[in-house]
Amino acid sequence: MTQSKEPWKSPIWRSEPAFLYSRRPLARYVGRPAAQFLKIEPAAGVVLVICAVVAMVWANSPWAASYESVWGLDITFQFGDFELHHTLKDWINDGLMAIFFFVVGVEIKSEIVSGELRRLRNAIPPIAGAVGGMLIPALIYTAFNAGGEGAGGWGIPMATDIAFAVGILALFGSRIPSGARIFLLTLAIVDDLGAIAVIAIFYTADLSTTWLAAAGAIVAIAIVLRLLNVWSAPVYLVIGVLLWVAMLESGVHATVAGVIMGLIISAKPLLDPQYAHEEAQEMAKGGLTAAETERLVKLARDAVPPTEQLQERNHQFSSFVVLPLFALANAGVALTGDLFATALTSSVTLGIVLGLVVGKVVGITAVTWLVVKLGWGRLPKGTTWPLLAAIALVAGIGFTVALFITELAFGGGDAELLTDEGKIGVLCASFLAAAVGALAVHLTAPKTPQDEDDGEEDDDAEPAVEDASTTGLGLALTAFTATRP
Repeated sequence: MTQSKEPWKSPIWRSEPAFLYSRRPLARYVGRPAAQFLKIEPAAGVVLVICAVVAMVWANSPWAASYESVWGLDITFQFGDFELHHTLKDWINDGLMAIFFFVVGVEIKSEIVSGELRRLRNAIPPIAGAVGGMLIPALIYTAFNAGGEGAGGWGIPMATDIAFAVGILALFGSRIPSGARIFLLTLAIVDDLGAIAVIAIFYTADLSTTWLAAAGAIVAIAIVLRLLNVWSAPVYLVIGVLLWVAMLESGVHATVAGVIMGLIISAKPLLDPQYAHEEAQEMAKGGLTAAETERLVKLARDAVPPTEQLQERNHQFSSFVVLPLFALANAGVALTGDLFATALTSSVTLGIVLGLVVGKVVGITAVTWLVVKLGWGRLPKGTTWPLLAAIALVAGIGFTVALFITELAFGGGDAELLTDEGKIGVLCASFLAAAVGALAVHLTAPKTPQDEDDGEEDDDAEPAVEDASTTGLGLALTAFTATRP
């Protein structure tokens, strides 16, 4: 019998919307195919590429003026004497992107509490690799731009785009050892954490101590509520919105509020999963009443960590709404002949391209090699050095966060030319890193499918219990889902 360490995560708990089971043409030919597409790992990257291409075509079409007018549309929210006045593009970059960084913060919290960042020996190589993959690109960029107008863009080539990078590896399916996938995911998460720190410390406007103090007080309230085991989602939603406003007005970039809230959310379940499993087994012995069915639903919810629930609820919105809108609003660069010629010789463009394509692979591979040789960590099981170097090439896909930092570093206006040169550098570097990295992974990855369980064993793993599909819990859930319309 297959043993499962986490029976409460059985697919039986995951239910598709009822309308997808309809026989209507809309459900058959649009709904179900779309639902399946959204489950594919590279899907988010595909949508991002499409939106970036649309933005570029739009910005270089006869309707180019509408591109600027749409994203430059002024939107104002007023609450009494308090007013928030920003363009549509700013609302996306400062507002919706806070949701993206909230999801990143939740992922970081999960990794620290129960993922790869919890086990020091496994975590050191990707953490060290991420540090090398941030420092070397920044140094390469600085070498090209020190003392020049573009000197402030050193943070641009530090970023790795999680959606694209993981999506590239997903194209190779089971040929990629699970340890290698975990290495890249952990590296990308640490890279995001570093990018967030860079944004908070180096790319902020003039600070308002009053609003910063208000933000600190709001964070303290959130932490106290967390320690008091307050689990109400609406309460944290209100606190998150207030924190976002305080951060926005303080001068620290507002998206940092999303990360802070993500890190505050608990990564431990309210109810012990083993207890939930045993209670469900008892209830299933004598059949299920309506009240017991409701109890099963509550057991399912309480046995899953809030961080995991929030990731599941917000991941698709972040990946398929927030990031595509960000790409549409930021990737459009009018490629005039003069701009293209200037970008080819621009120190900003060259610094970004070399930083992402060359700096990432050198920094990640060299620092990881040093850490492993010193005995501070170990190479992921099933991963060779050529494959690790190929993965480092894939990590050179900057895109989302790199474009984001480009806006912060140069900010348009008088530096509009530098902003456009930076965006061209990010787009070209990300394309090169994706193409070259995918080819390198194809050449260095094992030619045969790898065992999904070939990763390092978790010394702190919970004892295995029976698979959900053959226990009282599974039978109860099967009975419950069978009653769905």
